Amino acid sequence: MADSWEKIGDRRHFQYIVVGCGGIGSGAIYWLSKKAAGGVLGLEQFKLGHDHGGSQDVSRIIRLTYHDDRYTRLTPATYEAWAQLERESGQQLVYKPGILQLALKGETDVIMEEYATAMDRHHIPYDRLSSEQLRARYPQFTPPPNMVALYQKDGGLVDAALGNSTHVQLARGNGAVVLDLCPVLKISRTADGKMEVVTTKATFTCQRVIVTAGAWINRVLGSIGVQLPITVTQEQVTYFATPHIRDFTKDKFPVWIYHAKTNDFYGLPIYSNSGAKIGIDASGPVVTTDTRTFTPDPERVNACRQLLRDILPNFLGPEMYTKTCLYDMTPDRDFLVDTCSQFGFPEVIVCCGAGHAYKFASLLGKILSELAVEGATAYDISQFTIRRPALTDPTFQPVFYMGLKKADVQARL
Repeated sequence: MADSWEKIGDRRHFQYIVVGCGGIGSGAIYWLSKKAAGGVLGLEQFKLGHDHGGSQDVSRIIRLTYHDDRYTRLTPATYEAWAQLERESGQQLVYKPGILQLALKGETDVIMEEYATAMDRHHIPYDRLSSEQLRARYPQFTPPPNMVALYQKDGGLVDAALGNSTHVQLARGNGAVVLDLCPVLKISRTADGKMEVVTTKATFTCQRVIVTAGAWINRVLGSIGVQLPITVTQEQVTYFATPHIRDFTKDKFPVWIYHAKTNDFYGLPIYSNSGAKIGIDASGPVVTTDTRTFTPDPERVNACRQLLRDILPNFLGPEMYTKTCLYDMTPDRDFLVDTCSQFGFPEVIVCCGAGHAYKFASLLGKILSELAVEGATAYDISQFTIRRPALTDPTFQPVFYMGLKKADVQARL
């Protein structure tokens, strides 16, 4: 539950304002509150815990395995950030049943090799598994003879809904104020140099604004003349009520990613009151925040069913529900973490998670807090700049399939 207006009374100035209180935004509020205590205001246009954006669900993948050094060098710190939150809250948020990368030899194993190479460079241990070894370790799978796998023991899931709530609750305990049902209409600079944030309910001022508005990012930044080439898509995940519950609990079964020719399929074990979870990464239609629907796409549900029939038949059961969400993706599918200084607004800090950031949510919140308070961060975010070609070159061709070499993707188009 958000703070009441009675709590802030006539107060309208804060040191830092965070716009958007989803995964990354709630993380920023929490880490800022540890540095600035009562000088932090979080603004959320919907109710806290809403399902309009991309952060709210019971489980999201967390992993050390990544296809690119820019992420692999950060992944250990993601676990450290979540561990800090767990220590302070007394809540377990991260579970590590392990993670499998799956591919077909001679078809998509080149994608898997990018992950292996990145792990080798960062000394992350993993196991290579043949089809026979995969089935021996996890008899739930019925892999074809040409399937190969990588297994990394530290992969798993993070409880997204609980993570968001925990960030906000601890931040409020540190003196931060969080207001929901409070859409931001515009941001600007006042005559005396403060940043002004106009909402539907009140106007606030601050020294720094952090924009973590997800699919609404351009709606917020447009008032300072910033329009980013962000593609918004409507994605979905499906939960199946498998009768083979014992075989797919998080204590018995890993997270898995299957690299198909055009998209990654991913699955998570049973957690909380959900069923067995499966989705297809970045496979949905392009939408806007106004045109999106909450209606699932039956074709993608059927594609998930067919894959499960082929390689994981007992994962299936009656469809419990299919949940939609929004991805907000940069053209190169890489994070954006930077200030808007080149647009004349160094006081505005922006973050776009490109549809794969929840695992990094608490760490990104920490990084954003450092940029706001200290003006710099020790974490290497140099490749996530707003000045890179993907965000400045209008001829840049978007590539949303992670892990596959961009030249190979372009050759397929």
